[in-house]
Amino acid sequence: MSGTGAPELAVDPADLRKCAQLRVGVAAARWHTEIMDALLDSARKALADLGIDEPTVLRVPGCFELPVAAHALAKHRYDAIVALGVVVRGGTPHFEYVCRAATDGLVKVAVESGIPVGFGVLTCDTEQQARERAGLPGSSEDKGREAALSAVATALALRGLGEK
Repeated sequence: MSGTGAPELAVDPADLRKCAQLRVGVAAARWHTEIMDALLDSARKALADLGIDEPTVLRVPGCFELPVAAHALAKHRYDAIVALGVVVRGGTPHFEYVCRAATDGLVKVAVESGIPVGFGVLTCDTEQQARERAGLPGSSEDKGREAALSAVATALALRGLGEK
């Protein structure tokens, strides 16, 4: 099972004031509309629960374009970036190319900019597997929420370095 061993993602209530000060950008693909809308809604709700009511959202055609959108957000000095997308395996090597490009590109943005990127890109064999992870009613996981919380928790941890 995909979620086995995952940490409980939460922000300390004492840090909620710090969350409200964060500028968060969301880069979200458009492929697989129902799943993407659920991921984006979940990410927005998670951010709103932390007091981040107006994240900047950049919609791009697909997962291949996520790194350039994340890079643009990083150049504008957002404190955290959430990347959301869906790639479903087909009968060609396209799946591997797109997944590798999106993953490598997003890692590069995070490492080179020092800005955390929450990875909410679903890489699934079937559309049903993606639906199970999308936070839809009846889904077993909510990767949009997880990606948003991961990005914010990491941003707070990095800010905490200066406080010690």
